[in-house]
Amino acid sequence: MTLLLFAIFLAACFAAGSTGALFAPGDWYRDLRKPTWTPPGWMFSVVWTVLYLLMSWAAARVAVSEGGGLALALWALQIALNTLWTPVFFGLHRARVGMVIIILLWVSVAATSVAFYLVDSLAGVLMVPYIAWVSVAACLNYSILRLNPELSAANPAP
Repeated sequence: MTLLLFAIFLAACFAAGSTGALFAPGDWYRDLRKPTWTPPGWMFSVVWTVLYLLMSWAAARVAVSEGGGLALALWALQIALNTLWTPVFFGLHRARVGMVIIILLWVSVAATSVAFYLVDSLAGVLMVPYIAWVSVAACLNYSILRLNPELSAANPAP
């Protein structure tokens, strides 16, 4: 693994993560009814920083491994979906569409993890915390929809 590859994948991750600064949760999210197990706000930036480091390390390992093409294509798909969720959920306030995106994200992260594992077992293991966190995020998105039925309206106001 080269440091340059790691830096390139990390840049892609932080580009995806920058949507969190562009579309901050704000008052809309603060005022939603949320489950009692909702992680505290400070936790999100800490967890995502660690996840982005692990995802980049895993991708860099696969990039220098033979037969990693499909695995890296799946990585590109999941980072695109990761990038999309924040502006849809926090920017457009479309929790229902966000739910669809996060399900697709979960599937793509699971597929990426398996593909990584088949190319480089450590790379696959490095993706486990990510699939765990996306699982929590999907449950949170679903719980917010259930606790705020007005979000399921066809055209909720942003």
